[in-house]
Amino acid sequence: MIVSIITVVFNCKDFIGFCLDSIYSQTYLKIEHIIVDGGSSDGTLEILLERSLSNSIIISESDKGYYDALNKGIKMSKGTVIGVLNSDDEFATSYVVENIVRTFRTELCAAVYGNINYVNRFAKQIVHRKWRDKSYDVRDFHRGWMPAHTSLFLSRDLFSSYGFYSLAFGTCADYELVIRFLYINNVKAVFRNELFISMRTGGMSNGSFTKIFNGFKQDYRILKSHKFRLSWVVVVLKRLRKIRQFVGI
Repeated sequence: MIVSIITVVFNCKDFIGFCLDSIYSQTYLKIEHIIVDGGSSDGTLEILLERSLSNSIIISESDKGYYDALNKGIKMSKGTVIGVLNSDDEFATSYVVENIVRTFRTELCAAVYGNINYVNRFAKQIVHRKWRDKSYDVRDFHRGWMPAHTSLFLSRDLFSSYGFYSLAFGTCADYELVIRFLYINNVKAVFRNELFISMRTGGMSNGSFTKIFNGFKQDYRILKSHKFRLSWVVVVLKRLRKIRQFVGI
């Protein structure tokens, strides 16, 4: 079983090496690494070309944003399982991919997800948030639940059957894809109670009030497009779920 890891990168020379190291350290060897660079100009591409291994594919060209780049990478990939590792993130241990593959094989599922830590951008030993998940049923979507996107590994057959990331929902395209796969089509997704990813803070969907407000609007549009009742309530519940993730609360 080949696992394709998709990494989208743009001007991330300070952290891309750590991302590469965490992939190269995996005990599972059948990994294909697809790197989609948006035209970096800070030295990132030079690091990729110097350090990438034979199982890596690198493309560098302009794109229509993060999810367009992810779609490019998925369409290029050959793996049975697709995962995403952002350019400034790392696998939490060397056994993550091996354990995910074992779960796909034993559970005969279409998706596997786990836990993530949000860590300080420049001191990853400092954990700001802990996303601790659970097994779910479809009713949890009406309570604002979704798995952490970066912890979600998917069968490539899902993309051929149900489509790729929609570019109509901005930085919330991952939420729409999760609803389409796990809720609308009710594919079998298995929770593995294990830390998958250390995710550095400062991502594209976090930060300013404007970004947060736009996230609210896009989430609402997604829920309405899939005919959720009380969509605004679900949007609020989705945000409230994050409060308990902050360390010390």
